[in-house]
Amino acid sequence: MKQIIQNLKTGETTLEELPAPQIKAGYVQIQTSRSLVSLGTERMLVEFGHANLIQKARQQPDKVRMVLDKIRSDGLLPTLEAVFNKLGQPLPLGYCNVGEIIAVGGQGSEVSGLKISDRVASNGPHAEIVCVPKNLCAKIPAGVSDDAATFTVIGAIGLQGVRLLKPAFGETIVIIGLGLIGLIAAQILRANGCRVIGFDYDQTKVDIACKLGIIAVNPAGGTDQVKFVEEQTSGIGADAVLITASAKSNEIISQSARMSRKRGRIVLVGVVGLDISRAEFYEKELSFQVSCSYGPGRYDDNYEQKGQDYPIAFVRWTEKRNFEAILSAIESGQLDVEPLITERVPLAEYSRIYENMSGSSSIASLLVYEDNVDTSSIVTVTERSFTKGKGVIGIVGAGNFTGATLLPALKSLDAQLKYIVSAGGLSAGTLARRAGFACAATDYRQVLKDDEVDLMMITTRHDLHASMVIESLEAGKSVFVEKPLCLNQEELIRIDEVYKRVSAKPDGPVLTVGFNRRFAPFARKMKTLIGMGAVNIVATMNAGEIPAGSWVHDLAVGGGRIVGEACHFIDLCSYLTGSRVVAVCMNAMGTSPAENTDNASILLRYENGSNAVINYFANGNKAYSKERIEVHSQGHSLVLDNWRILRGFGFKGFSRLKKKQDKGHSDQFRLLIERLKNGGEPLISYEEITNTTSASFAAIESLREGRWVEVEN
Repeated sequence: MKQIIQNLKTGETTLEELPAPQIKAGYVQIQTSRSLVSLGTERMLVEFGHANLIQKARQQPDKVRMVLDKIRSDGLLPTLEAVFNKLGQPLPLGYCNVGEIIAVGGQGSEVSGLKISDRVASNGPHAEIVCVPKNLCAKIPAGVSDDAATFTVIGAIGLQGVRLLKPAFGETIVIIGLGLIGLIAAQILRANGCRVIGFDYDQTKVDIACKLGIIAVNPAGGTDQVKFVEEQTSGIGADAVLITASAKSNEIISQSARMSRKRGRIVLVGVVGLDISRAEFYEKELSFQVSCSYGPGRYDDNYEQKGQDYPIAFVRWTEKRNFEAILSAIESGQLDVEPLITERVPLAEYSRIYENMSGSSSIASLLVYEDNVDTSSIVTVTERSFTKGKGVIGIVGAGNFTGATLLPALKSLDAQLKYIVSAGGLSAGTLARRAGFACAATDYRQVLKDDEVDLMMITTRHDLHASMVIESLEAGKSVFVEKPLCLNQEELIRIDEVYKRVSAKPDGPVLTVGFNRRFAPFARKMKTLIGMGAVNIVATMNAGEIPAGSWVHDLAVGGGRIVGEACHFIDLCSYLTGSRVVAVCMNAMGTSPAENTDNASILLRYENGSNAVINYFANGNKAYSKERIEVHSQGHSLVLDNWRILRGFGFKGFSRLKKKQDKGHSDQFRLLIERLKNGGEPLISYEEITNTTSASFAAIESLREGRWVEVEN
C-alpha cells in the first residue's frame, strides 16, 4: 500500500510503498477512498521539516533544554546521535480519513457496532490502508458522501471548541481565523442561534464566510477589529471569542480580551502567543481555556487504544460522539462543507498540494484514492539472497531502540538483515530502506514461516515479549529479546517449558535477553579488577521521570520500570558478583507505594555472600549522572560514572580509565552474531537469565508483602 510521510530532518514529503498495517483486537482495518489535507496543521509540519537546525531549535526551546541536559550527562556525540535519530523518524501526515472497513479485529463488544463493508470516518493518516481503534472512527450515514465525510474529524475539533465556549441562543461570538476549522465552527455557532463575527486576512475565506451568513471582515482593509466588535454589539463586546488562527505574536490574545464583554469567554483552538496581560483579563474577569483536539478521550490510552468508553450519563460528548454529531449535522444540512472544498487530487499527484503549501490559498484539498490496493503484509525493499545458518535476522519492533541502538550496532557486523516488522508498517518501511533490509513487514508470523531466518530479534512493547519468544522458539528460531524477558511468573513458566523442550534438540535454538551492561568494556574491566570473593555493590540509577500515563507504567503492558528496566542492573550485579540471587527485599518511596513505583531501593542477597543495593530513582536531576556503580571488595573500591569514567582506589597500577560512553550494545550484538554463525555457548546462561527475571518479580512481591522474598532456582 502507499502512504504519505514527512521527513522532519530534510523536509521532504514522499509517497512510500509500505506493508499494510496489521489488524488487532478492538481495531478496524479501513481501505481509504478519500482523505482531507489539513492545510493548517500539515503546513506547520512541512515548514518545520524544511527549517534548518537553528530554526528548529528556536521553534522548540523546551527540547533544546532537554538536549543540553543530555549533553552534560551523556556527552556530545551520544546526544547528537539521539537527536539526529529522532529527526530521522518518519512522520505520518493526515488525520481526516474516509473509507470502507475491510477487516475487524476481535469479537463481540471489542468492535460493537462496526462490521466489514461499513463506511467510516476516522483519524487515520493519508494511506491506502489504515488501522484505527473503534473509538476513533464513526459510521457514515447513507446520506453523506465520502467527500463530505472527510470533514468529520477536523469538524470535531471545531465542535469541541464550540462546546467549551458554551454558547447561548442570541449571543454574539467572534471567530479569529476563518480557515477550515473556523468556517466549520462558525456554521455550528449559527446553528446554535448565535450571531457570528469572523476575521481573517485571506479575502477568499472572508468571501466564503459571508456567503455562509457570517459577518466577516478582512482587517487588511484597515478595519480595527476591537472597535468593529464594539460597534456591532452596541459597546457591550463579544460574549465569547473562539481563536482558530495560527500566529506567533501575542496580539491575537490581547485583541480577544479587549473585544470581549465583562465575564466573556475565550477559547483557543489554534496556536498563538500566550503572553497574557493580567490587566486585560483582570478588569473584565475573563475566562480562558485551551481546547484539546476532538474532545474528551483524546490522548487517553484507556479510551483510544483499549476501547473503554466513558459513560454517556457523565461524559455526553466524547471524541467519537463528536464525530457522529458532525456527520449528523452534515446529513441534516446544518453544516455545509461543499463550499469549503477547493480541489480534489489523485493520491499519486499528492505533490500538487504539498510542494507549495506555504503559498496555497486552498481551504480544503481532498486526496482521492484508487480502488485497487495492495494489501500485502510484506513488501520487498531490496532484492537479496540469503543462506540459512549464516545469521539471517528478522527483527520485530521498529521503535527508538531499534533505530537508535540496535541497527547502528548491526550495521558494522555484516549481519544478514532480511525482515523488519512493525504493526503499523511505516517505521518498518523507513528503517528497512535506511538499514538495507530485504523486506518490511507487519505480520511477524509470516517471518516465522521463513526457513532462512535463523534469529528473531524482539524489541516490541513488553507485553508482547513472552508470546513472541514462545512462538519463535517453537518455530525453531533462536531468539534475542530486549529486556524484560516477560512480565510475570506465569509467563516465565510457559517460556521455561518451551525452551527446555526445544533446546534439548540437536542444534536447538538459543535464547538471549538484552542485558547489555555486562558486555560493556567498563563492566569487563571491573570484573577483571574485582577477582574472586564476595563483594558489596551499590548501583544508583537516576532514571528520570516518565509521565504517569506512559505504557511503561502500565503493569499489563510495560510491567512497570522495576520489572521492565531495573532488571538490567540485577543482571549487571549478578555478573559482577559471579553468583546468583537467592533473596530480594525492596522498599519504595512514599507511605503506600504502588507496585509500578519507579522510586525504590532493591537489596539483593547472593549465594556466595555478596550483597548489592540497586537504587532506582526517577526523582533526581537530569544534570546528575544517569548511572553510577560502586563495587567494594577486599580493601579495593571501584566507581563507574555514567559509563564514561572508571576510578579505582587501592589498586596497584590502576586508578582511572576514561572512554566514550559505551553501555555494551555493540559487543553484545557482535558476540551474538558470532555465536549464531559459529555455534558455541550462550552469551548468558539460561539459568542466569531466569534468575534475574525471577529476582525482578520477587522485588515486586517483596514490596507488596513487606518482607524478604526467596528466589526460586
